[in-house]
Amino acid sequence: MATAKHVAKRVLMMLAGYFVAVLVGLIAVATIYGALSSLPDAPAYFDLMGISPIAALVVPPLGMLIYFLTIMLTGLQTLIFVLIAELFSLRSFWLHMVFGAAAAAAGFVLIWPSAPEDLSPERWADIGIIAAAGLVAGLAYWLIAGREAGFRRSLSLR
Repeated sequence: MATAKHVAKRVLMMLAGYFVAVLVGLIAVATIYGALSSLPDAPAYFDLMGISPIAALVVPPLGMLIYFLTIMLTGLQTLIFVLIAELFSLRSFWLHMVFGAAAAAAGFVLIWPSAPEDLSPERWADIGIIAAAGLVAGLAYWLIAGREAGFRRSLSLR
């Protein structure tokens, strides 16, 4: 009974961690684009990406659409990474950050399939920005659920 309770607690922590990490990742994307749009020679669409959080706040359905689209695009790969971390009790923060960056970059490739073929500097910048936001999201996940990863209880917890 205690094991089932522990597994149920871990599943709830994983879900809470994921939903918060997606929100933190979206905030990180907007922040990075906003900061980069102030640099000289920044692509013009960086300004639009910096303004997009304001549009999402003014029009809440737009914000919810972006949030749920991000969940759909990153859900499967994140589930795979989280299950690996839980099954092998991987608790390292940098590993969760790398998983977050990989999930975010894979989600970007899903929404923009021609991104890897388009070798323009702007596309590489987009992939780097999305991966950096994934690093932040992975850290947020680790803070909520990753520090105590592991479906199996250790002997010291009894």
